[in-house]
Amino acid sequence: MRYIKRGLTRRSFLKASATALGGLVIGFHLQGGKQVEAADKSSNTRTTNAFLQIGEDESITIVANHSEMGQGVYTSLPMMVAEELECDWNKVKVESAPADLVYAHTSFGAQMTGGSTSVCSEWERLRLVGATARTMLIIAAAKTWKVSVESCRAQKSVVFHDATKRQLTYGELAVEASKISNPGKVTLKNPKDFKIIGKPIPRLDTPDKTNGKAIFGIDVQVPGMLTAVIKRSPVFGGKVKSFFSDKVKAISGVKFVVQVSSGVAVVADNFWTAKRGVKVLEVTWDDGVGADLDTQKQREKYAALADIPGFIAKNKGNAAGAMDKAAIKLESVYEVPYLAHAPMEPLNCVADVRKDGCDIWTGTQKQTAEHATAVAITGLPAEKVRIHTTLLGGGFGRRATIDSHFVSETIQVSKAIKAPVKLVWTREDDIKGGWYRPMYYHKIAGGLDKKKNPITWKHTIVGQSIAAGTSLEPFMVHNGVDVTSVEGAENIPYAIPNIYVDLHSPKNSVPVLWWRSVGGSHNAFVVECFLDELAEVAEKDPYEFRRELLASHPRYKRVLELAVSKSHWNKPLPERYGRGLAIHFSFGSVVAQVAEVSVSKDGHVKVHNVVCAVDCGPVINPNTVEAQMESGIAYALTAVLYGKITLKNGKVKQSNFYDYQVLRIDEMPKIATHIVPSVEKMGGVGEVSVPPLAPAVVNAIFAATGKRIRQLPINKEELRE
Repeated sequence: MRYIKRGLTRRSFLKASATALGGLVIGFHLQGGKQVEAADKSSNTRTTNAFLQIGEDESITIVANHSEMGQGVYTSLPMMVAEELECDWNKVKVESAPADLVYAHTSFGAQMTGGSTSVCSEWERLRLVGATARTMLIIAAAKTWKVSVESCRAQKSVVFHDATKRQLTYGELAVEASKISNPGKVTLKNPKDFKIIGKPIPRLDTPDKTNGKAIFGIDVQVPGMLTAVIKRSPVFGGKVKSFFSDKVKAISGVKFVVQVSSGVAVVADNFWTAKRGVKVLEVTWDDGVGADLDTQKQREKYAALADIPGFIAKNKGNAAGAMDKAAIKLESVYEVPYLAHAPMEPLNCVADVRKDGCDIWTGTQKQTAEHATAVAITGLPAEKVRIHTTLLGGGFGRRATIDSHFVSETIQVSKAIKAPVKLVWTREDDIKGGWYRPMYYHKIAGGLDKKKNPITWKHTIVGQSIAAGTSLEPFMVHNGVDVTSVEGAENIPYAIPNIYVDLHSPKNSVPVLWWRSVGGSHNAFVVECFLDELAEVAEKDPYEFRRELLASHPRYKRVLELAVSKSHWNKPLPERYGRGLAIHFSFGSVVAQVAEVSVSKDGHVKVHNVVCAVDCGPVINPNTVEAQMESGIAYALTAVLYGKITLKNGKVKQSNFYDYQVLRIDEMPKIATHIVPSVEKMGGVGEVSVPPLAPAVVNAIFAATGKRIRQLPINKEELRE
């Protein structure tokens, strides 16, 4: 069994690292969410964050300040440092940063991972870290040899003086370099000289993930640790009225039964004993208003709201007036359900609350928020609370909680029992526990002129706001519009002169959260499917229809044309086979996909191939881009074919993978990813392949069967012959 020791403070971490390596520590500090300057280890450690450590043993340790949840940042971030450092990639290793605001996101001012921003947000900072260290090492070598800095060069962790054929390794120079004052402004490499960035580099975290050494949150063990499972209300918003625990305490191995804010925790020697205790625990609940929740009633309420004006998200031209004059009018309704995130590793956290401090180990996307929560609950000084970020067995937004609930629960239990505890959410807890992608109802209309060109577009969206009622509302809700609800709808690129988008954000007790690609996950489905409907009534090929409407957006056109050219778009297909396409912009990147599907006579849908083209700006590691495109497509296809959370009498009907099915390996389509060479501003890749998949598949189904799918997941009964 592997035990985790209590963590170091950030200051002792820096000091211990530098002492052990006997070398150089390089970082940046932040003020107001903006990077200020490079700093060596001689700088004030209160404002220095170690992104890079070079040891006398030639080791090069790069500290990643973003969480690794499968998206590849433990390789992409080090690549940016290593490129400018001119180091030997084979000597590079990566460590997780301790939780501290000096590791804050360059835009958000908090240490967090999300929004497909990990790489693009660090594009400048981490290259500057590498360039600063390289400059200091070269200066150290020049001083040693008493030659000019300009006469020295660095390559593969060695500084050379070609005129005298002398050389020193980074390890040999590390101590001397650490004595050099901050060199100030440094020169970044010209992209044409990149040796690492842009190359397909194998991931640094793969070996430990395959040999069992990798530590995920659920792997953490600390001395004296107990395990907790919580019985929560089956109705969202429900509260404990009373509980009877005698049967639980009679089970050998059960140590405590503790009420916390979210329910009642059973604490035992191990998980299975705690789970048995929860099963026999008798709790009387006050269900509250959530007991009235019902998916069908909710749908009816949403439909009624869609018929009245909402908060305006976009108002270009005169959509209503143009609709009155349209020669052809079309109106449709699209619907998507609540969706669970369903990561392979269910939520978990270890907390050890003591009088002298608190240590927390968890896979989190929001270190700063978890730290603040722990400080508030424990009452300890901030410097006595430490967050240790483990690997995440999937995030998809689920571990970027707004209220830190699973961390909060763990801290409450540890504080109550005065012992370290691991809290584990079961799969059923996770599926039934909320924080879903909201359910949405879309009413959309369009009009064509006599030449069958689109002249007007009206789109009404009904669904819960993620930010409303939270600390994020001032930043994300403007004039009644939650920006995440309308992203991908209010910024469509098509040349339609009159566009109107409005939003209703009804409230209820179902907790909702961003789900991989957030607004794009539902808006792309609606926009791209309805555009196909307009192409049909215009009697135009869906590709040509889009291409004409993107005439003023060359970036979109390039991506669209590449995807179509690689997909054999016009090649004949067998009966009940079809191709469909979709294009979408999200998180700074443009992605187009062409899906090839077949539909059997009994309505079974099989996705055979997906051609994916992406323009994400400069590419750090094409392997990562390709893997993320494939990952997003698989994740999205799960939702298209199966994903659905429904409620009856306030209770969620689904509970595990048997009734909340995920894509099986034999259902995975063949995927061909094509990366567009680009000098556009760098965008993200972690979420961007999700939005186009659903409309591409649904449009392909129409091409194969002539039947429109306007509600997800696909109901095979609608496709039977």
